[in-house]
Amino acid sequence: MAKSEETRSLIVATAMRLFTENGYDRTTMRAIAAEAGVSVGNAYYYFSSKEQLVQGFYDEIARRHLAAARPLLEGEPGFAARLKAVLLCWLDIAEPYHRFGTQFFVNAADPESPLSPFSDDSSAAREASIGLMREVVDGSDVKLDPELRAQLPQLLWLYQMGVVLFWVHDRSAGTKRSRMLVERSVPLLARLAALSRLRVFRPVSREIADLIQDLAKRD
Repeated sequence: MAKSEETRSLIVATAMRLFTENGYDRTTMRAIAAEAGVSVGNAYYYFSSKEQLVQGFYDEIARRHLAAARPLLEGEPGFAARLKAVLLCWLDIAEPYHRFGTQFFVNAADPESPLSPFSDDSSAAREASIGLMREVVDGSDVKLDPELRAQLPQLLWLYQMGVVLFWVHDRSAGTKRSRMLVERSVPLLARLAALSRLRVFRPVSREIADLIQDLAKRD
């Protein structure tokens, strides 16, 4: 890893730890820089604000998730098994940051916030996650209505955002309820997806595909 990337990752990791320990609002860029062992100017060189630091966290989580999930897909054709592996992998990657997750959600839930997963600032992490869902679909043996297949990765990403929201509020030991949600809901999704190939269900699946496409449009 290049020195600049090492420094960037160090600043992000330090910020996440301080956000978790002290709270997002009480953590300053100066404190992050001091704890990371870099100058304040250097910290601002990589991240112009605390919000950008959280975006760096999103990007880092997406990068780690992609690297850890891809090997789990190799040699596994089952759609449900692939989707379940990817989602459980995300929970494993994000687990150390669960406490922090409850703090940033207030900001991320604001549709005008750059921290929203739907914002332009979050596009890199969002596209990486949708791309991973596309790999889940394309590498599986699931038979789908062609129109739904094109929109399914984005639909699965929206489903993942629902899992993330549940995880943020999950207070069970080891977030086991979030894992149960994945374990039990993925097979249901797989069955619904498989039904889309049947002629009788095709109009419904195409309405869903059209809805996703329309929601994705920007005014």
